[in-house]
Amino acid sequence: WIGDLSRVYPAFARLPAGIGSGPPRDPQQQQQRLCSVRLISSAAKKRRSLRSAFPVLEQPLQPIHQHVYEANLRNSNACRKKFIELSEKVRKGGGDSAIARHTQRNKKLLVRDRLRLLLDDEDFLELSPLAGLGLPYGDIPSAGCLTGVGRINGLWCVFIANDATVKGGTAYPITVKKQLRAQEVAIQNRLPCVYLVDSGGAFLPLQSEIFPDKNHGGRAFYNEAVMSAMKIPQVSVVCGSCTAGGAYVPTMAEETVIVHRIGTIFLAGPPLVKAATGEEVTPEDLGGARLHAEVSGCVDHFAWEEKEAYSYTRNIISTLNFQLKAEEEPLYSSEELLGLASQSYNHSLDVKMVISRLTDGSRFQEFKARYGTTLVNGFAKIHGHLVGIVANNGELSHQAALKGSHFVQLCDQRGIPLLFLQNTAPAAAQTLSTTQAEMHSNRLKAQGSMMSAVACASVPKITVVIGGCHGADSYAMCGRAFDPNFLFLWPNARVSMMAPGHADSLLPLDSEQEEEQKKKQEDYLNQRLKEESSAFYASGRLWDDGIILPQDTRKVKLHLCFSCLEASDS
Repeated sequence: WIGDLSRVYPAFARLPAGIGSGPPRDPQQQQQRLCSVRLISSAAKKRRSLRSAFPVLEQPLQPIHQHVYEANLRNSNACRKKFIELSEKVRKGGGDSAIARHTQRNKKLLVRDRLRLLLDDEDFLELSPLAGLGLPYGDIPSAGCLTGVGRINGLWCVFIANDATVKGGTAYPITVKKQLRAQEVAIQNRLPCVYLVDSGGAFLPLQSEIFPDKNHGGRAFYNEAVMSAMKIPQVSVVCGSCTAGGAYVPTMAEETVIVHRIGTIFLAGPPLVKAATGEEVTPEDLGGARLHAEVSGCVDHFAWEEKEAYSYTRNIISTLNFQLKAEEEPLYSSEELLGLASQSYNHSLDVKMVISRLTDGSRFQEFKARYGTTLVNGFAKIHGHLVGIVANNGELSHQAALKGSHFVQLCDQRGIPLLFLQNTAPAAAQTLSTTQAEMHSNRLKAQGSMMSAVACASVPKITVVIGGCHGADSYAMCGRAFDPNFLFLWPNARVSMMAPGHADSLLPLDSEQEEEQKKKQEDYLNQRLKEESSAFYASGRLWDDGIILPQDTRKVKLHLCFSCLEASDS
């Protein structure tokens, strides 16, 4: 093992001869050399086996599961195909003509090319990429801006980057909502913010949904000031037009870089100046890079081209040194998660099969394994990060909720982040007896206790909806209303108060109504529930931080989430 360590830690390669390669011939010489180098402290010796202390979850696929697995796999492949189609759509931004105008006429880089120059690598966590699709006022790909978490010189940062190919970078209501969510992530995790500003301001026909209320556009400026006061760095790059409200972002940032000829900052552009005063002025003279770098002092760094601007930005961001953590790959392939993503609650398999394909070495130390078995709790490591896992394995019963409350409080006491794997059961049937009513009331009391524990837990929380997100049970499993640091959906997920197929309980008890008419109403309601509960419908309205493919859950999303959460604590 000394030989292995010498490749990781160079200090071990300089140990005196004889250590790790067999004892010296002279016993006295051996004792002297061992005493001269203290390899491992007594405390470290006790901890050395912790990495493999958790038992392995033996959860291979069994022949009895095959029909359910294959049905889920077909559904997952269909969801995956739709997800890829929508992802390709949003990647094109405003379309081919808008891209040509942006790159050829305006001589600007596309927003994803900008991020490639800014971030350490392309392995970043993009938040809510499908936000803005299927809205009443039309499709706004990626809500007109890209947000996410990535590393700059080793430091995890939140980025908010306007996509000027989408409606010229103007802000729609969904754009504002997405920007505020990214700032919320930055505040929760104390991560620096980097703004790539290329915006024409608010979309005025929808100003009543953008301007007046507390959580409308002005809140972004408030957050920027508050984060700066909290010593969360705010850095901006003016790589396009900063008009109207967009002008406040760079002027309120702690450090700002502007790009010559394409970067401008003004409250009103040349057309409005001419309309108001009759004076003709160029954008460069009104609010160009030279003016703000040399005269007004609104910016701190002048860049001749975009590449230079992102080099300046990388230099502005301070660096942190991260220690690599020991980790193991799961014993089972993450590709099998496609067949474990249930197409409906009736097609759910044991959630331990999912856990064993997410955790390091498929290891899992279960908590209260024989009590409240419809909720699986326990400790595991994901990419070396110790986490507490709370996973639905059936209805959230009275005992399961009490167990969940205990486990969440335990993790909070120990400072262990929580991962919720949510697949809540559809609403139960109506109460038919006094005994059932009493059991239901006890269950509600226990669920309330778990909700309180989740709401009050101060540790980081990440929620992944792997199946259903239905009714009040979803609150106890750290749904959106309970403020998880991140919330993601698998493409097969369903988000609704009531699951599709249960519309009959919504119909009035009218015996005079014809059976055929009842059937039509029921079919209509079920179809509407099916459409409005889909993961794509939810993500288009930014009820989550994005849809993730099951097989990418461990490698990309959880790794990045826990890494940036840890960085915020360091």
